[in-house]
Amino acid sequence: MAELAPIARPYAQAVFEMARDSKQLAAWSSVLELAAAAAASSEFRVLLQSPAADLQALAQLLAGICREQLKDCAPLSGGDAAPAENLLRLLAENRRLSALPAIAEAYEALRARAENVLDVQVASATALDEAQQRSLAEALQKRLGKQVRLHLKLDPALLGGARLQVGDQVIDGSVRTRLEKLANAMTTG
Repeated sequence: MAELAPIARPYAQAVFEMARDSKQLAAWSSVLELAAAAAASSEFRVLLQSPAADLQALAQLLAGICREQLKDCAPLSGGDAAPAENLLRLLAENRRLSALPAIAEAYEALRARAENVLDVQVASATALDEAQQRSLAEALQKRLGKQVRLHLKLDPALLGGARLQVGDQVIDGSVRTRLEKLANAMTTG
């Protein structure tokens, strides 16, 4: 998806500005997340790669999926899905439907920055209960000075402890890494 980042950035920026101005950041997150998930599916990618693909029809398909899934939450002002449909039509015209996952990712980064929120990936050997999650989030918020949104993932290979990733920064407190450091110290010392 990194190769699509330069293509995705201007679209994400335009959607972000529109969403911010209309105070619909969360609604657009929902729309983009759903459209990106559909566009990233193997079935949709096969349709996109077909030489006979009707890109406008695929854009309408995505719009229909979004409209149907989000109809009860009225994602855009007054339940008007036209802005989302216009975005999908524009992406189809420019042969950029495959960039939807990258656009959604870039949009979320812009939204997080605007809302002063950091997304923290937490890989742990065992599931964290609610108290542990709350404690970790509070400690990170205090240390980083921003709101923290935890994204949890189990990784039994860590043996114990956890590995946190905030952007490019990694905090590795896993038992596995500690054992590897100990083994390296014993073999080089």
